[in-house]
Amino acid sequence: MADLFHSHLDKFVYKYIDGDSYIFLEGWSFIETASYQEYEIKVNGKVLEQSLVSVNRKDVADTYKLEKDQQDVGFRGMVHLNERINSFELSVESNSNRYLIINLKKKELEKIESRDPIESKLELLENDNGNFMIIGWAFPIGYDNWNLSIWEEKDKQIDCDIQRVIRKDLALLFQLNNDSMDCGFSLKFKGNPEKKYYLKVEYGDKESFIELSKEVDLKDLTNFYMHGLNFHNIKSGLRYLRNNGIQKFVKRIFEGPEKKDISYNNWFDLQKPNDEELNKQRETKFVYSPKISLIVATYNTADRHLKAMIESVLNQTYINWELCIADGSDSNNVEKFIIKHYSNDNRIKYKKLSENLGISDNMNAALDLVTGEYVGLFDHDDLLTPDALFEIVSILQERKYPVIYTDEDKIDDATGELMEPHFKPDMNIDLLLSENYICHFLVVSKSLIDRIGMMDKNYDGAQDYDFVLRCVETVGVENVYHIPKALYHWRKHAQSTASNPESKLYAFEAGKRAIQAYYDRNGIDAEVEMGSILGFYRTRYAIKDEALISILIPNKDHIDDLKRCITSIENKSTYKNYEFIIIENNSELEETFKFYDELEKNNKKIKVVYWDGEFNYSAINNFGAKYANGEYILLLNNDTEIINEDCLKELVSICQREDVGCVGARLLYEDDTIQHAGVIVGLGGVAGHCFIGEPKDSGGYYNRILCIQDYSAVTAACMMIKASVFRKVNGLSEDLKVAFNDIDLCLKIRKLGYLVVYNPYAELYHFESKSRGLENTPEKVERFNREVETFKSHWKEFLDKGDPCYNPNLSLTDKSYALKRFK
Repeated sequence: MADLFHSHLDKFVYKYIDGDSYIFLEGWSFIETASYQEYEIKVNGKVLEQSLVSVNRKDVADTYKLEKDQQDVGFRGMVHLNERINSFELSVESNSNRYLIINLKKKELEKIESRDPIESKLELLENDNGNFMIIGWAFPIGYDNWNLSIWEEKDKQIDCDIQRVIRKDLALLFQLNNDSMDCGFSLKFKGNPEKKYYLKVEYGDKESFIELSKEVDLKDLTNFYMHGLNFHNIKSGLRYLRNNGIQKFVKRIFEGPEKKDISYNNWFDLQKPNDEELNKQRETKFVYSPKISLIVATYNTADRHLKAMIESVLNQTYINWELCIADGSDSNNVEKFIIKHYSNDNRIKYKKLSENLGISDNMNAALDLVTGEYVGLFDHDDLLTPDALFEIVSILQERKYPVIYTDEDKIDDATGELMEPHFKPDMNIDLLLSENYICHFLVVSKSLIDRIGMMDKNYDGAQDYDFVLRCVETVGVENVYHIPKALYHWRKHAQSTASNPESKLYAFEAGKRAIQAYYDRNGIDAEVEMGSILGFYRTRYAIKDEALISILIPNKDHIDDLKRCITSIENKSTYKNYEFIIIENNSELEETFKFYDELEKNNKKIKVVYWDGEFNYSAINNFGAKYANGEYILLLNNDTEIINEDCLKELVSICQREDVGCVGARLLYEDDTIQHAGVIVGLGGVAGHCFIGEPKDSGGYYNRILCIQDYSAVTAACMMIKASVFRKVNGLSEDLKVAFNDIDLCLKIRKLGYLVVYNPYAELYHFESKSRGLENTPEKVERFNREVETFKSHWKEFLDKGDPCYNPNLSLTDKSYALKRFK
């Protein structure tokens, strides 16, 4: 039986300009019985290395009833050759059969070439009695330079403020080069409402006019972007538009074109203390001036690295320190260098070991030289910033914390350029059990070391990981202090773990054993696995008992959404002890109530309860919770669908811990990009999801997307809470009817001393906000703004202080985990 082949070419553009040929094409194809399919492009009879990319085409998948893993049937690509194209053929092969999608000869290509090469779209056009405000994009295929202008009736140019905007989304879509990325525009001008106006695009010796007449529907704009594209800037823009209206959205666009990112090296230069500030630090007299002992194990250290390391200590603005060096080198080079250059400084203590004892015992030998009250762990080829010890001692004036850590970055060994800053959260126990995020710079009281012992050679390569875990479990997380400043430069060269993780593979296995030892010491029934990325780990907690979960799902009419949500749990979940409480919320369709009757009749786990008040998400869920019999409550949107069969197990396994109040999941859009991977309080002014639009398998900032960790909040689209904790905090705050009630709930839970945990191993699709629609009316915008103020009144102190699970060096106005911009 022959394969059933389906295809369509949506767009085909061809241009030949100054000896260069450009072809852009997009479309879709699939073969019903194919186990695979491969595209082939032939130009002028020769097979090219095809540059097509796959595109998610849910519209095609829905039409042909394809499975979710078969939705990437679209293709898109750009062909660029330094010759005229006289023939073009695109075909697809599968199961030894070849199918032709398009075959064009010279005359057909010449006809296509004669067409207008302009690609354009007006995304927002507002004509308020002749006051035009327009956002869109336009560019000629194959040209790097073009001009834009506004014309009345095509014969009179209008004075207009046109701002070109970088559009990285379109650069990806059309595979544009860097010179063509400013294809977006925003403009405003005053015109006559009785006349027609055009955007004129001039390129080469040609021109093209685009009429500016039709109002752009917000729904069209949303659909355009959601079809195959899901970038963070688009999502943020649409959200801002929904929440603030067209006028404010356009005003924000006109504040200026896209700002260029500053390099971290330049960013660091701008924020580091200047000479005047460093001199003030040198003159500071502290009430408490402890000696800080820096311990270093050297092994065949290069002279230039050794000198740089020691000089970074000598340059400290705080002078009560000692540098304790234990040398396990197999030569006398380090010893000779130190004697020659630093023998006159009695703060530098050096001990030559009779043999290389390994990293742990070498560090322990350096510890034997210590006479200070605090000990700082320092690698032999790294650097401290001049203010590092000053910042440590400044904190100790407030309280004598036994454990202090700082942020860090890397320094390129060849160029000296600073890069890859790691701006960390405050103490985050679940993140620490996923990776050693504390790492450098770590300072610990000598009295604590005397209690717990120093490095354990059984964990060589991850000895510092084992050490910090023992520190934290001994003093408690509340006694660990984080300084949010990059005070440590980790040298990046060919032999370093910073540059080449594979250089110390044994260290990652040691890290796994260190975490497992932590669990074993503390009587926690858990198993540690190596993560998909070196240096990152996954913990599987054993479930004590399969307690009842009460799954609360509000619903209004959306039968298909609700059915899919319930069915996914019933068919996929390996955790079976649950009940569904469907909270009916003013449905209007008769078939909805018939569906409820069928649900309750056919499934004893389902109970429908009826809320008859106005829409208030908080009140609706509080009402449903009254009927909950479970030990755990799962707040769940009806427009969700679980992906992995152990999704509920993953949520329960963490929520059962005594220190945890609630757990959130990793939520994906239909196109397998991130919808939720934790919430940052303060992002966007109030709170925002981090990593929106990132690919499903992306790690994000230091692989935070893939790590179990603590956040200040998670979304209630899927949030599991201990029922006892839900009652302790009196449920959701009903003065927050729609927005931020889940963030408020999480902050109430944290205020009681419980953790809010994000678990990326519980995965669901979230078909966001299908049931409520857009915030696109004045009434909804007014309500939203009112709830913003209500939330801020609840948590003013928290917002002023900043989210402890984020870092003040990171932006709250740009995308999450971007560098904070200087004003």
